[in-house]
Amino acid sequence: MFEDSLMESGGQIKTKSKYWMIATFVFNLAILATMILIPLLYPEALPKTAMTAMLSAPPPPPPPPPPPPPAEIVKPMKVVSEIDAGLHAPTKIPKDIKMLKEDAAPPQNMAGVAGMSGMGGSAGGVLGGVMGGMGSGPPVVQRAAPKPTGPQRVSSGTMAGMLISRPDPVYPPIAKAAHVQGAVILHAMISKTGTIENLTVVSGPQMLSGAAVDAVKRWKYKPYLLNGEPTEVDTTITVNFTFGAN
Repeated sequence: MFEDSLMESGGQIKTKSKYWMIATFVFNLAILATMILIPLLYPEALPKTAMTAMLSAPPPPPPPPPPPPPAEIVKPMKVVSEIDAGLHAPTKIPKDIKMLKEDAAPPQNMAGVAGMSGMGGSAGGVLGGVMGGMGSGPPVVQRAAPKPTGPQRVSSGTMAGMLISRPDPVYPPIAKAAHVQGAVILHAMISKTGTIENLTVVSGPQMLSGAAVDAVKRWKYKPYLLNGEPTEVDTTITVNFTFGAN
C-alpha cells in the first residue's frame, strides 16, 4: 500500500465509476420518458385549468370600425334681393288696383326756437320756456358766504399799509452806547378793531426787543375786512433800529 501511494500507480487501481455513470443515465432517461408518456396516455391526470388553456380557441378579432357618413351635398341657393325682385316687370296686369291710405302723422312737438312766438314760447320750447319762466319761477336764493372763524393769516406788507397810528420806538441808551442795531421781528395778533392784542418776540437783539414791544403795543390799524366782516389778523411786524433814526 505504501508503495502504491508514493509511486505512480496509473492503471493499477481499477474502479467501477463507468458502470455507475451508465446506470445513472439510464435511470434519469427512464424518469424523463415516464413524465412525457403519462400525460399522453392519461390526459385526465392533467389539471383542468391547463387543459382549458390548451383547448380554448383564441378570441375573435375586433369588428372593423363603421364607415364614415357620406358627405352632405350642399346645393347653392341663388339669393335675389328685394330691389332686384322689385325691378322685374309683372307677368300680368291686375284688373283692380287698390289704393292704400296712410294715416296722418301725429303733430310734432315744436321745441327750441319755434317757441319764440309772443316771447312766451310753447310748453316744450327751450327759449320760450326760459323767457316765460323768468317771471313765474321761484327766485334764486344766494347763499351768504360763511363767516370767518379764527384769526386770518395776513402778510406784514399788507398790514403795514393799514396802519393808522405808529409811534416810533425809543432807542435804548445802553444799546446805543454799545453800538447795537438791527431788526426786531414780532409775532402780533390784531383784534377786529385794529388794536394789538398779543405780541411775542421772534428774533432780534435782546437789548432792542423791549423797546420794540413797548412801541408796537401802541400801534393802531384799520379793521381788516373779510367778506365785508371785520376779523382778527395773525401777522408779523418788523421794527428796525439804526443809529441815524434817533
